[in-house]
Parts: sequence; C-alpha cells; structure tokens
Amino acid sequence: MPEEQAFCVLVKIMYDYGLRDLYKNNFEDLHCKFYQLEKLLQEQLPDLHNHFCDLNLEAHMYASQWFLTLFTAKFPLCMVFHIIDLLLCEGLNIIFHVALALLKTSKEDLLQADFEGALKFFRVQLPKRYRAEENARRLMEQACNIKVPTKKLKKYEKEYQAMRESQLQQEDPMDRYKRENRRLQEASMRLEQENDDLAHELVTSKIALRNDLDQAEDKADVLNKELLLTKQRLVETEEEKRKQEEETAQLKEGFRKQLEKAEYEIKKTTAIIAEYKQICSQLSTRLEKQQAASKEELEVVKGKMMACKHCSDIFSKEGAVKLAAVSQENQGVETDDEKDLLKKQLREMELELAQTKLQLVEAKCKIQELEHQRGALMNEIQAAKNSWFSKTLSSIKTATSTQPLQPPPASQSPKEST
Repeated sequence: MPEEQAFCVLVKIMYDYGLRDLYKNNFEDLHCKFYQLEKLLQEQLPDLHNHFCDLNLEAHMYASQWFLTLFTAKFPLCMVFHIIDLLLCEGLNIIFHVALALLKTSKEDLLQADFEGALKFFRVQLPKRYRAEENARRLMEQACNIKVPTKKLKKYEKEYQAMRESQLQQEDPMDRYKRENRRLQEASMRLEQENDDLAHELVTSKIALRNDLDQAEDKADVLNKELLLTKQRLVETEEEKRKQEEETAQLKEGFRKQLEKAEYEIKKTTAIIAEYKQICSQLSTRLEKQQAASKEELEVVKGKMMACKHCSDIFSKEGAVKLAAVSQENQGVETDDEKDLLKKQLREMELELAQTKLQLVEAKCKIQELEHQRGALMNEIQAAKNSWFSKTLSSIKTATSTQPLQPPPASQSPKEST
C-alpha cells in the first residue's frame, strides 16, 4: 500500500479493532488475553496445559508477541498475510484460533521439551515450519476449524476481572493508594509533557505561519512589481511593434520604388542597347555600301588607267606601279597630276574606311559595356530581392515576436541598399 493508506489501516486496527487497548493501563487487557488463552488451552489441550504448569511456562512467555505484533515478529509474511486478512474480517479473536492451531500442531514436540527447550522451540523452530506456503495454508484451515465461542471468552474475561478485584481487595489499601497515586502522577506528568509539546508545537506553528505569511506577502509584492513591469513592457512592446510595422511599411514602399526605378532603368538600358544595335547595323550597312562603292570606283579607275597607254605602262593590272626606267624628264605634267590625284583619292578612301572601322569598334565596345552594366544591375536587383529583403523581413518578424523587442540588426536607407 502507499504510506497514507497503510497508516489509515493501522489507525483502523488500533482503534476500531481494539488492538490499542492491549497497550493501555499497564497492559491490563493483554494479561486478560493471556488468561483467556490459558483457559482455552486447559479446555481443549489439557495434557499440554498440565505440562506447561509443570514447567511453570506461562502464556506471556511465548504468546506476548502473537498478540502485540499480530505474529509479524517471527513468522514468515506468507502466513502473516492470511492472519491479517482473517483479523480484518473476524476481529482480534482470530488470534486465539491461530494460537490454538499452533499449539495443537506442535503438541508432540512441546510435550517432550523442557522449559528452555520449549522457549527455544517457540522462538526458532516453530516459525521455520511455516516458511512454505502450503504449511501456512494448512495451518490457517485448521485454525478456522477450531471453535472458540464468544460467550466463553466473555466468561473468562469476567473471571479474570473478578480475580483481579479480589487480589486488589486482599492487597494493603496503603500500597494500593500509593500505586494508584504513582499511576496518576505518571499520567499527570505524561499529560503535562503532552501539553508542553502541544504548546511548543502551537507556538512553532504560529511562528511558521507568520513566516509563511510574511514570505507570501513579500512574494505578492514581488509579483505585483513584476506584473507592473510586465504591463509596462507590454505597452513598450506594442509601441515598438507599431514602429516596426511602420518602418516595415516604409521599407516596403522604398523597395517598391527602388524596384520600379530599377525596372525603368532596365527598360531604358534595353532601349538604348536596341538603338545602339540599330545604329551598329546601319553603320555596318553603310560601311558595306561604301566598300562596294569604293571597289566600283577603283575598278573604274583601273579600267580608265588600263585604257590609257601612258597609265598602263606605269600601273600593272593589279594596281602596282611599274618601275620602268623612264626618266622624269620624259614624263609629262599631266601624268604626274593624274597620279597625284589618284593617290589622294585613294588615301581619302582608306582614311574614311579606317574611321568607319573605328566607329564600328567603338559601337561594339559601348554595346558590350551596356550589356555588362545591364547584367550587373540585374544581379544586384535579384540579390536585393532574394537576400537582403527576406533577411530584413525575417529579422523584423523575429524582433516583433520576442520580448523585449530588439531593434533591427541593420537599418540602411533604401538608397544605400540599392
């Protein structure tokens, strides 16, 4: 059983079943039980009773623990469990049944034993016999079959009381009064001690209650202070939450504007790139046309030069100048002028071609630079969307959910974040 239930059962046995009476009045009721047991032994086992009388072996010498401890001092628990079950059902009289059953089953051994041997048998050998559950079960069956009439027990109780009264009457009144006075003094001292103990317990209880009350009041004050602080923190937290929400809304608005601006810049950059591509294509077309026109003019010039006798001698079909061994003195002024004119036209065409190629290269470089800027801008926008914005929002949510709220880990302006 749990401790509380076991204690309740003990109180029930002591008060309602009368076991407490065995300890009162100098064990007077216990001696009455011994007298009843000896009378039952004399009635049911007369030869064993006579043997005990010859040995001067009285009931209190072997049966005191049977009554005071309900056989729990020496006997195994498997037997004690059955005895306590019967006691709870039948009352204290079941002890007489068990005692007579023990004496009846051990009759032969006890008749052969002397005083010391009988005491040793009761103390050692008798409990060992019932370690086996089967022996304990047979003993309990035999104990239940033994008849112990309640009328006889009451009769023996009256005889014992009459015997005790006669003994007290035969006793010297002075001795009886002294013994009664001593008993009353002991009872008075015991009551005074109990009174002192109760008074000390009462004072101790009052002091403990006062201390507990003071501690409870201190604790209540602390709790009230904590409650006020908590309410104040709640108000501050709500205010901080409102500020965080406003700041979050501002951040969202700033990010939205920056995003719109970035998208506008992307569109603008895309339009510029398209225009540059269109200009480059136009330049390429123009260059091709100029190259074709230059080739045609060159072919025309070559044809005219080849048609002229003097020019055909100077230039080959491929356009290279022949190193003829003609002296400058024999060349005419017209041939020198035409040659200088052709060379000048050729240099102008080459210069224009070089400028066109340079413009084409610059346009391509500009296009690559714009594409690089566009890619970098797209990467920055994507990174801002995926990392900084999500981290800022998560930190704001975490800050608003915890108490006390902490400010955001990084508060950058939209321009700096962009």
